[in-house]
Parts: sequence; C-alpha cells; structure tokens
Amino acid sequence: MKLSDFDFQLPESLIATRPARPRSSARLLVAQGEAITDSVVSELPGWLRPGDRLVLNDTRVIPARLSGRRHRDTAQGRVSAGIEATLLEPQADGTWTALLKPLRKMREGEDIVFSDALSARLEKVAEGQAHLRFNLAGEDFDAALAQAGAMPLPPYIAAKRAADEQDKTDYQTVWARHSGAVAAPTASLHFDEALLASLRDRGIGFTHVTLHVGAGTFLPVKVEDVTTHRMHAEWGRVSPEAAAEIAATRAAGGRVIPVGTTALRLIESAAQGGEIAAWEGETDIFIYPGFTFRVTDALMTNFHLPKSTLMMLVSALMGQDRIQRIYDHAVADRYRFFSYGDASLLIP
Repeated sequence: MKLSDFDFQLPESLIATRPARPRSSARLLVAQGEAITDSVVSELPGWLRPGDRLVLNDTRVIPARLSGRRHRDTAQGRVSAGIEATLLEPQADGTWTALLKPLRKMREGEDIVFSDALSARLEKVAEGQAHLRFNLAGEDFDAALAQAGAMPLPPYIAAKRAADEQDKTDYQTVWARHSGAVAAPTASLHFDEALLASLRDRGIGFTHVTLHVGAGTFLPVKVEDVTTHRMHAEWGRVSPEAAAEIAATRAAGGRVIPVGTTALRLIESAAQGGEIAAWEGETDIFIYPGFTFRVTDALMTNFHLPKSTLMMLVSALMGQDRIQRIYDHAVADRYRFFSYGDASLLIP
C-alpha cells in the first residue's frame, strides 16, 4: 500500500479560507452505496433515520498562537527579539510544549512576554519542542490566553491569511466544552442551533466524546509504505454514559455516525476489545484500508489533504476506488476543501 495510492490533484482555488455562512449552508456530498448526491448540510436530517446517533467531539480549541518578545541585557544595552509560539499540549509537570520561532534566539531560563498579563519561562528544549512554564494557571491562564492568543489556523489557511477575531468564533464548534485542542474537529463546524433542533425533531440522538486534536494532525506522511507510518498520540475520553448510549443505539438497530474523523478514531479506539466501552487515555490509532470498524456505520467529514492519514481513513471506510470517484466528483463540481470547506456524508 503506497503513499501515492492516496494522492489526487486539487486546484488551489478550492481551498476554503473562510467558512460558509450560515454554517449549515455549506454543501454536503452524500455517498451512499454507488450513488453520489449533491445536497447541503441543512438537509442532513433527511439523510438520517430516527434512531440514528451522531457522535460529537466536544473539545474546545484554545487560541494557541502567541506573539511575544524576549528581552536580554547585553554589553550594548537591553535588546529584545520577537518570538512566535504555538502551544501544543499541557504536560503533567504543569508546563506546555510549544513550537518557538525562532528557537535559536531563546536560552533556557529566559522569559517571553506575550501581554501585560501573560508571560512564560523556557524551562527546556527537547526534540525540537520548547517546554514553557506560564506565570498563570487555571481560569486566570485561560482568560489571559483568550486575550493574547490567536486561533491556530491550519497551515494551508495560515499561508493565505492571518488569523483574526472572526476565527475565534468560526474555528470553534457550537458545543465546544473541554479546552485542550490546537485544531478544530472541522466537520462539526457546519452545525448551528437550527440544524441541531431539526435533527432532534427527526429523532436523532447525540453523544458527546472528547478528543483533544493536536498539531500532529497536520504532519505529512513521509514513508512510501503507509503501513509503517507512526501516528501522533492524542488524549481522549469516552465516558461510561457515552459508551452506553452508543451500545444502546446499536442494539436497537440505529446507526452510529461520528461527525468527523476525530470522533471516529476515538470511538474505534474505545471499541478495540470488540465492543464499545468507557475509555480514557492517549490514542495513536491509525486507520487505513483493511481496518475492521467495530462501531462506525457511517461518517460525516470534510474533504481531506492528498496523501494524508485522513485520506487513508476514509478509504478504509468506503474503499479506495470509491473514494477516488467521490473526490473526482467533488473536484469537478468545485466543492470547497479542508477545514473551512464543505462536507461529505459517507455511508458504506
């Protein structure tokens, strides 16, 4: 299974840099069996059946991009340097791992001032990542970060424009609850309160799980034999209540449909024993063709990068030839791609 098997040509003009407004007005490609139908997200209730259950990732994206300055006293006087930080994840010792640019301008023990309220000390550098200890914790840290930070837009959007205040709303789901992600579960960005109400009226159930999406989600696959790729690890939790809801839906004949690949990877991690069960920990599950799905009956997801692990995941669900035809249709019909783009409903 070669990396080139998951490649396709994508015109740059199809990469979305802003979301559809309203959220649920985005286009929805529905692939069911051999049929492909062009729809819109607001029509999702009509594609589902009473008794189906959507699994929603309730992680909250933190404004993880910070701009600050490092000050240093020298023989020539006090000098400073601009430092860009992208927070990655909190550590058990209270520090945050982060990417610093330029890292060479920092020494261990030095402080970076991000705002009047927020600063951090560089405690160490390991494997190219900085370990920062902030001057604040808890709610004080969250409040100062909200003021000083910017949303960590994916590289393919950040290359086209800077993050702004609108992204703090756009790049967050309406049900975001638990802070810790540095990337959004983007299929969920299409949902608004009106769509959720329509789904409830249709008899669709909702189950919330938490997977803190890490920056590793954007790392390229660098091996030609994809089966040798090592996935990054991300922290997730499926509560006993969530596991029970999913199990009850399956027992009653309803379909379990994760919204987004993050929710799918989490519930499949929690079902590796054969049945869905409560689960908490770090998952590095890698789903590629040949994978046995234990709880997922369909998937709502955005359109993914060529040669990415997410292309491998949707190919595992639908089949490689089928996905190629679906993506050929999406490109030809000018669907919008990636995080702020349109959606698909994939029903094997």
